[in-house]
Amino acid sequence: MRRQLVALATGFTLIVSACGGGGGSGSSPTTAASSSPSAAAATCTVGVSWNNYQEERWAKWDEPAIKAAIAAGGGKYVSNDAKSSAETQASNVDNLISQGAKVLIILAQDGTAIKPSVAKAIQNGVPVIAYDRLIEDPKALYITFDNVLVGKLEAQAVFAAKPKGNYAIIKGNKADANADFLRSGMEQVIGAAVKANDIKIVGETYTDNWDPAKAQTNMEQILTQNQNKVDAVLSENDGMAGGVIAALTAQGLAGKVPVSGQDGDKAALNRVALGTQTVDVWKDARLLGKTAGDAAVQLCKNSDPSKVSGTAKFTTPGNNSLSSILLTPNPITTANLNDVLTAGWITKADLCQGVPAGRASACG
Repeated sequence: MRRQLVALATGFTLIVSACGGGGGSGSSPTTAASSSPSAAAATCTVGVSWNNYQEERWAKWDEPAIKAAIAAGGGKYVSNDAKSSAETQASNVDNLISQGAKVLIILAQDGTAIKPSVAKAIQNGVPVIAYDRLIEDPKALYITFDNVLVGKLEAQAVFAAKPKGNYAIIKGNKADANADFLRSGMEQVIGAAVKANDIKIVGETYTDNWDPAKAQTNMEQILTQNQNKVDAVLSENDGMAGGVIAALTAQGLAGKVPVSGQDGDKAALNRVALGTQTVDVWKDARLLGKTAGDAAVQLCKNSDPSKVSGTAKFTTPGNNSLSSILLTPNPITTANLNDVLTAGWITKADLCQGVPAGRASACG
């Protein structure tokens, strides 16, 4: 079903498929030009539109990897931040083009709302990379981790810990297609048990902007509605898992109820070591950023997304066929916490903060 392309030391694999963030930094996206004297530096300007640069992940992991790849290709990096506003992002795209962007990388705040801006850019000869989040335009290049697989891996870990009982499902932003991709992967694992009445879904909700505080409120409401009789929680990302676990902690349930997450957030990996989060599906954002930066440089030379190395066709929920590059994630549990240590993703001090002796082998 998948064809292996690149194996990295981090244990990740870049794949092509025929199928289908953390605390605020308070910083702003940066602009950098390559010092290379190559002609590409003058012609290949790559504009990056961040949906919300205040999330720690983008500044810490994704942006440096994107910038390094563009610089290595002799290009120039420019960017701006929509600050969680779909309307602002639309004008930001125009602004990047006015700054001379020959290729756009867009982390969409709202994949539907940004479609007219994407179509306009492509029509005017500016290719677009839909970064991490789907934009339903058949002429865009979609680069992300395999989010159906992410959801499947999340559910597998929770299901292994609690194969029967009352489940709550805390989904991400409704306007983000990833929320439904993740839910689809979860269904592959729990669907049969739900039909057999071994699992009862006692609460399922989208969460505006993947907001941890809203996830906590949603979880509190589900606990209240079910007299705290919740046996497992499928949370679609780490930030929301933090909100879920805060709600569970208030009821004395943290560590007793399996909880999933994904992104490899520092706090979440610490929760895995502590035993309050069951799994953190790690998506090495350094690999994602490098892949997008490399692709952008290639698109400067040839605007056809299908000619970018490593692409395969991906059929979207809207039945569009996009060129895509999907990457494979790594589910982190207490059994393989050393993976994130050896990859330099987190320090042992951060991973093991407050972890009792003997709780996690990676912490000694």
